[in-house]
Amino acid sequence: MNFEWDENKNQINQRKHGISFEEAQAVFEDEHAILFDDPDHSESEERFLLIGLDRKTRVCIVSHCYRGTDETIRIISARKATKLERSVYDEQF
Repeated sequence: MNFEWDENKNQINQRKHGISFEEAQAVFEDEHAILFDDPDHSESEERFLLIGLDRKTRVCIVSHCYRGTDETIRIISARKATKLERSVYDEQF
């Protein structure tokens, strides 16, 4: 998988949510991650939310889109999952 992001947005995300986009990449490696469409946050591109574990075993949610031929993932934001989002992830176990 190839990843890209806006570095300024990455810095803002780290200050706001305590998670870097580098750390967020690990969520895409979680075999139990759950993918959702996110049509409410963009009219110009298809966006998605992925809930899964990062390398620090935090349940995180990553907003992203696919670029080109879907080989590049553009990370838009990443944060710790809310209690409700975590329960959705935990229900599969």
